Order: sequence, then structure tokens, then C-alpha cells
Amino acid sequence: MRPKNRNKRLGFIALGAVLLGTGALLLLSALRESTQFFYNPSEVASKNFVPRSQIFRIGGLVVENSIEQTDAFTIAFRISDFPEDIGADVLPAIIPVSYTGIVPDLFKEGKGVVVSGKLLPSGQFIADEVLAKHDENYQPKKNY
Repeated sequence: MRPKNRNKRLGFIALGAVLLGTGALLLLSALRESTQFFYNPSEVASKNFVPRSQIFRIGGLVVENSIEQTDAFTIAFRISDFPEDIGADVLPAIIPVSYTGIVPDLFKEGKGVVVSGKLLPSGQFIADEVLAKHDENYQPKKNY
């Protein structure tokens, strides 16, 4: 009886290892698909840019004097590269963005922003989400 129990135990251990490995692979696959980094406007404007998915993120600075309120909830603006991401001799790329919704309080000209959405063949970026970035010195307003 001992050899049968031993084989049975090894079978359960092998089955458990296979199930655990399969679960780990599924988890890693789901995490990889949901992780979404952002591209710089110069990367998006390059001729050989192909997004890995239809929806992706672009991060940059809101160009000065580019914010236009087209109607109550639709806003159009342009984003450009962060100065530290490009060299001194390179002109920054500018991507036009359109967003329908309420923008965050920190959304301002000259400030960092990350937009998530789709790029049209015309070069216009239609954003589904706008995230405003802040520096390390951010302090929330005190409501007294």
C-alpha cells in the first residue's frame, strides 16, 4: 500500500504545481495587458509609431494658449514634449487633443498631463481620460 499512496501523493503535488503555474501565467498575462505606460508626443508623431493597442496614453505638457472650450463639456488643447525628454537641438512635437468631460482641477497651461484615448489617422488624439500631473511640492488647498 505504501507505493500506491506515494504515487497518489506525487500525482496531487504535480497537479497542484501545474494549476499553480497556470494561475501564475494567467495573472502575469492579465497584468501585462492592463499595464499602460505613456508615450511622449515626439514618439507618437514619429513616422514609425504603431501603438500596441487601440487605446494608449500620451504624456506631456499642455501648450501655452492652446486650451479652447468648444462647448460646455468639450475641450481642445495641444500637448508637447517635456523639455527634459528632448535635446536642445530638437523641436518638440505637438499633438492636438480633444476631450469631452470634466478636466481635473490641476489641468492648466504649461503643466504636465497624461491623456488616454485613441489616435485618429488625421493625427488628432481623442481622449477618454485626462490626468493632471503635479510636482513633488504639491499641497492640496486648505478648506477652512
